[in-house]
This record gives sequence, structure tokens and C-alpha cells, in this order.
Amino acid sequence: MQPSSVFWQRWSCRDFQNKPISEEAVTALLEAARWAPSGGNLQPWRFYVIKNAAVKSELALAAFGQEFLVEAPVVIAVCAVPEESAVNYGERGRALYCIQDTAAAVQSILLQAAMLGLGACWVGAFRESAVARALNLPEGQKPVALIPVGYPEGPMPQDRLRKPLTSIVREFD
Repeated sequence: MQPSSVFWQRWSCRDFQNKPISEEAVTALLEAARWAPSGGNLQPWRFYVIKNAAVKSELALAAFGQEFLVEAPVVIAVCAVPEESAVNYGERGRALYCIQDTAAAVQSILLQAAMLGLGACWVGAFRESAVARALNLPEGQKPVALIPVGYPEGPMPQDRLRKPLTSIVREFD
């Protein structure tokens, strides 16, 4: 895969084969996240790897019944640690930078998954308190994303549309 083609190969997969993914693949996903950029290189994130069916069921309930979280062999929960960003950047770090940093880590996981031939999906619709309970998160950690990962059940959809650049870009000369 050419480096630039990974952007077109990534898609939101919600149907997974009943096939485990290797520990090497999970480590590659986590390494990609670990090397994401972060404000001041503070790396205000924590990653939780969930394989346990009961915990995945709790996450699916917290995510308003998104059952594909249970079907995926692995779910990676990405959490922000706002106070780690606040140390250098105050309220802006607490409210914004830690979220931007974890978003970069999520995108890195998604792109690495595509490069490995895995399907993944960025799930942000969930009740934070329910996810925190399911994962027994320590005080001060904020769940930002759940990423189910596995081998796709089918091919990438061909009808993925994007707005034209002319409608989303404004240039200043």
C-alpha cells in the first residue's frame, strides 16, 4: 500500500468476521497511537484494550446499543487525561488540547488498522459515565472514543462520498 492510499482505504467498518487479530497487530495499533502528535509532547492519553465479551457488552449498552462493539474481536478505548494537558496549558489544555491529542491518536489507530487490512470504526456516541464504569476508569480520565477492530466481514463500500474541496476550502492569498 502506498502511504497516501491509506487515506482512501480507511472506512468505518461495522461488520466483523469471527476471527481473532494477532497480538502483533494490536501492538502495532497501540504503537501508532503512541506516536501521534500531542501538544507539548505531553501525551495525555490512556489506551484500554478490551477482548472480554462481558465488558464489550457493557460498552455496547453504553454506546446506545451499537452491537458491533461486541462482534469485534478487540475494542480499543481511548481516554484523555485533561489534567496532564492543564499542567502546561491551563484551561485550554484541559478543555481542548487533550481532546485534540486523543483525536490524533484515534486517527493513527484507524490508519494503522487500514494498513494492516483490518476494519475499524471511530465510535464517539456513548454515555461517558457508563463507559467509565465499564472500564473502571480512574478519576480524571475521560473516555473519548471506542474503536472496534477486526477483519471486515465484507469489502469496503464503494459509495463513500466526500464534499468537493471547493465547498470546504477557503484560500487567503
